[in-house]
Amino acid sequence: MPESRPSPLISATLPAVVLAGGLSRRMGSPKSDLQLGGRTMLSRIVARLRPQVGNIAVNLNAEPAVGIDGSIPVIADTVPGFLGPLAGVLTAMRHVAATTPDASHVVVVPTDTPFFPDDLVSHMAAAMTEHQQIAVAASVGQMHPLFALWPMALADDLESWMAKDAKRRVRAFIERNASVTVDFPVIMTSKGAFDPFFNVNTPEDLADAEDWLRFFEENKP
Repeated sequence: MPESRPSPLISATLPAVVLAGGLSRRMGSPKSDLQLGGRTMLSRIVARLRPQVGNIAVNLNAEPAVGIDGSIPVIADTVPGFLGPLAGVLTAMRHVAATTPDASHVVVVPTDTPFFPDDLVSHMAAAMTEHQQIAVAASVGQMHPLFALWPMALADDLESWMAKDAKRRVRAFIERNASVTVDFPVIMTSKGAFDPFFNVNTPEDLADAEDWLRFFEENKP
C-alpha cells in the first residue's frame, strides 16, 4: 500500500502569533518598538505575515507598541516570570485553542527578523509528513526554532515540560518530538548573499537591517 500522508494544511487559514514578549536586554528596549525604515519592527513583521495566514495575534508582555493594528489581539504570557520564548509558544497555543478551536497548528514567528520569506508558512506546511510534526525553518545549515508550525496537541505536554526543565530551550523541546526541518535558500543579490532569517539582536544589527532595507527598496523588481 502507498505510504499515507497527512491531509495538507491550508496555510492561508492557519492562525499565527508573533512572539514579542522578551525583555531584549541587548537592545535596551523592546524589539517590537524598534524603528526600521520609519516603521516599528513589529508592524513590519505583521505586514509580512498577514498575507500568509488566517489571523494574527501578538504575544507581548507590555503596553502595545505604536503601530499595532487595533484589530490584532495582544496577549501576555499565560505563565508568569518571563520564562523565555517557549512561554510565548505555549501562550500562542492557549490563545488559539480559545479563539480558533478547529486549528490543528499555530504559526509562530519572532519579532526581530523583518525579512523572513513571504512563502514561509506555505513552504513549511507543505513539508510536513506527519499530522503532529513540528515544522521548523532553517537556512544556511542553521535551524530557526522560533519560526515554526506547532501542533496544538502538544500544549499540555509543553506546559508540563516547562515546569520540569529549568533551561526551557526551544530546540530541546523540538528534539523530543516529531519534527521536520524546512530549508530556505539565501537570496543572491548584487550586494551579496542575504539570509532572509537575518535577525536584529544588537544596535549594529539594526544598522545593517536599515542598509538592507534601503537596498531592497531601491532594487524592487
